[in-house]
Amino acid sequence: MRPHFLRDSTETSTDQLSDVLRLVEVNSVISGGFGVAGAWSTRFELSSPLKFVAMVAGRATLVANGVSGPIDIGTGDVVVLNRRSWATMSGGPDGLARQFALTEPNTFVRIDDGDDDVILGGHIDANRVGMDLLAAGLPPVLHVRASAADATHLRETLERIWEEATARRVGAEFAINQHAQLLVLTLLRAHLSQADELPVGWLRLLADERLRAAVSLMHTEPGRQWRLDELARVAMMSRTAFAERFRDVAGSPPLAYLSAWRMRLAQRALRDGDVRIGPLAVELGYTSESAFSTAFKREVGMSPLRYRNSSV
Repeated sequence: MRPHFLRDSTETSTDQLSDVLRLVEVNSVISGGFGVAGAWSTRFELSSPLKFVAMVAGRATLVANGVSGPIDIGTGDVVVLNRRSWATMSGGPDGLARQFALTEPNTFVRIDDGDDDVILGGHIDANRVGMDLLAAGLPPVLHVRASAADATHLRETLERIWEEATARRVGAEFAINQHAQLLVLTLLRAHLSQADELPVGWLRLLADERLRAAVSLMHTEPGRQWRLDELARVAMMSRTAFAERFRDVAGSPPLAYLSAWRMRLAQRALRDGDVRIGPLAVELGYTSESAFSTAFKREVGMSPLRYRNSSV
């Protein structure tokens, strides 16, 4: 049975990616953009762990610290920079480049009425659990091309964001936020489609078709006392083969993953100050509040009560 305290955030489904995105409260934020003509260059510091730049129109070259070689970005492409500290972008014909910097947030401008090259900037946000999960699951640079099989609507989404940002119609901020959410989903879908290239971890686990049914059960009924043979049977594998494949894909044994999933659910629930620790422990499958508290402190580094008090 799905925990009562968590039904609003993880409705029963077989869509584990949606489960995780709701749980870690993933949010995409568009912070600004510009249109420019001619040769240009800009440098920006990256204060957000997961910064992205999107090419609405034109072409540009991006260079970031810790990244080997320049990245050529075409129309409809998006590049996510994972824990980089600075980046530069340049575009236009060869020649003396106009240098500029956008320092004001939520600024969308056409420089000298130019729009040969149009760029949007933003970042992916999440709660403190989610940021660690996303950073661990993504490469230092994720380049999603508009031509990717799972990114067919990427260019259209970027064009709509730019249109809303510059037309200044009523409700534009709401519209931008909605399109931004679709943008981050498209990026993750495109990344998941490259399952063979994913690092060991939760994203690779969600992309594994053979393990999907078992993972769905763990997400749907995290409070159940799952046995390894039950999960293996659902995956139509032997107990040994299931355990080995799960560990190779996720980086941890199945029941360790289940325990970690319970702790993430607990963290989400405890941010609601009205949740009582004892009933939450029972619904997450622990025999006592003390057993839950011990497991929580081992995973999170502090007691459930302290975590709840620090979150309100």
